[in-house]
Amino acid sequence: MRPTAINRHTQLRIGLLVLATILSFAAPTAVAADTAYLEFESSGLEALGPDFVYEGWLIVDGAAVSAGRFSVLADGSLSRSEFAIEVDDLDAVTTYVLTIEPAVDADPGPSHVHILGGDFAGGTAELSAGHGAALGDDFSSAAGQYILAAPSGGGSAGYENGIWWLDPGAGPGASLELPELPAGWVYEGWVANADGAVTTGRFSVSSGADSDAGGISAGPHATPPFPGQDFVAFQCGPVLDLDSGSFAAVVSIEPVPDNGKGPFQLKPLAGAIETDALGRNNDLGNQTAATFPTGTAFLMGPVSVDASSWGSIKSLYR
Repeated sequence: MRPTAINRHTQLRIGLLVLATILSFAAPTAVAADTAYLEFESSGLEALGPDFVYEGWLIVDGAAVSAGRFSVLADGSLSRSEFAIEVDDLDAVTTYVLTIEPAVDADPGPSHVHILGGDFAGGTAELSAGHGAALGDDFSSAAGQYILAAPSGGGSAGYENGIWWLDPGAGPGASLELPELPAGWVYEGWVANADGAVTTGRFSVSSGADSDAGGISAGPHATPPFPGQDFVAFQCGPVLDLDSGSFAAVVSIEPVPDNGKGPFQLKPLAGAIETDALGRNNDLGNQTAATFPTGTAFLMGPVSVDASSWGSIKSLYR
């Protein structure tokens, strides 16, 4: 027997009710089942200023997935340390990488400036600058020397008016033992006192001239093909008495682009310039342990709980 119009209408209403019931059970909870939860802890990260932020990344099957942005506040705390991240397969997450990014960033991918990295094991990644996804070296074997000299003065300036990262007894030769840096980083020399720090130029290798040769304060005579700077005020730059006992010599690792005018926190080599520094090679101390940051990333989930219930999530996975 053919169904009547009333029967067809009844069947349609029943079908819609069944569909609504199915959809009500299928609707996602406040947090999807493929949401991972990440907690980040760090020690030694410095504030980047208003133009840059830190951003974490999960490496999933070789691709980078953003794990959230944050800043370091004036008191050293993080503006944010807990993040919800959509990841289809937690087992495919291998590595955490922390980068420095522009605060206003049109590029959705990670920058070249990788400062920390670590591999996950049991949901935890211990992070260091020496990881292969960051700087690639722990710099524990970095070493170096400097001399005080002002060759651009041609004898009219005192030796105390310049600093050069070279060994005169080697030909002269390079005096800095530093590993090659990955993309996104460059070395920079400094002299610093209570009034601030003055650059001696940027360089990628210690066996060639740095970015500004003798510098704006150098005299008219030739300078050696090594990193260094003269401070004899040839072009109205500063005249510095580096043998006064008030200066320190520093070699830093700087991000490219740079987040500030002073030395970045990564300072593998530094040492006070003593008052008897003239006429000899002077050793730099390894400052890696004191100036390099560390961190830990805890990856948890996926679980179907409210994203604000971090205590519940941690109790399940830690």
